[in-house]
Amino acid sequence: MNSIFRNRHFINEDDWSRSDLGTVFEVAFDLKKRFAAGEPHRLLPDKTLFMIFFEPSTRTRNAMEAGMTQLGGHAHDLTVDKMQIAHGESAKDTAVILSRMGHGIAARNCFYGTGNAYLNEMARHARCPVMSLQDDVYHPFQGLADLMTLFEHFGRDLRGLKVTVSWAYAESHAKPLSVPQTQVLLFPRYGIDVTVAHPPGFPLSRHIVEKAKQNAEAGGGKLTFAGDMDEAVRGAQVVIPKNWGGFGAWEIDDYLKNETECRKEMAARLAKNKGWIFDRRRVALAAPGVKLMHALPADRNREVSDEVIDDESISIVYDEAENRLHTAKAVMALTMGGRG
Repeated sequence: MNSIFRNRHFINEDDWSRSDLGTVFEVAFDLKKRFAAGEPHRLLPDKTLFMIFFEPSTRTRNAMEAGMTQLGGHAHDLTVDKMQIAHGESAKDTAVILSRMGHGIAARNCFYGTGNAYLNEMARHARCPVMSLQDDVYHPFQGLADLMTLFEHFGRDLRGLKVTVSWAYAESHAKPLSVPQTQVLLFPRYGIDVTVAHPPGFPLSRHIVEKAKQNAEAGGGKLTFAGDMDEAVRGAQVVIPKNWGGFGAWEIDDYLKNETECRKEMAARLAKNKGWIFDRRRVALAAPGVKLMHALPADRNREVSDEVIDDESISIVYDEAENRLHTAKAVMALTMGGRG
């Protein structure tokens, strides 16, 4: 693997050029073919990845762990309750020690106002690459899988593709902003026309929106906003109905000082928007042949109806989920491999 990627952190795609990401996708497509053909691809023999999960995970955890096994290495599945983090050990101390024992650190920390800061603190002190498995701001591995899936279904030239990223109703929990924020930052860099829809009280973070506008200008894509889901999905070629919490309605410091009251306000706003669902009626508003994407798990019959997500002529969510494996392996092979 190209040694320029060795020990490079992967916390958000904005730190990686289009050329860099092009190499990632080249490797991911190659590894997907080799996996399908049953060809061994042990590019990281005897390498160790430490995975730290502050929250539950299905696709991310298994993509990373299965990926490391297939690459010839081993992933340690760590949870905070079984580490000294539970007793207050610092991000610095954790990063220094783990990076002396292994070859990569990956962490999921989605606590609003602290998750991304925690990952960057580890990155400042680690001797090995630190990878974000999702934080409160970004979900870079999901962004890679999403873009790979778009390449597969729409070709490598995505200029002018109309993608709608829409808030949708859900009851499971106040989901992080990281998935839609990653999508609005990444997609316009490839010339994609992105429409973001959300009801009042559920904006994305202001600084992310400003950066996404800059990315759109540089990449030739478009970024528009709508306050009505029908308007947003009309003519869309891809629809991503995804709930996110109303964290962006407050500055981080204000939210952290008044978290209980902010969460009560979020719950009240949530209850007013149960009609934000991608169903058959809204499929008919979209472009012919529209595709449904979702990072999963979907709140079925709240974010998206069963009849839409289970319709294989529309839904490509399982392709998207599978690509979590191949893109994860590409990043690990590039950052944990190489010469040196």
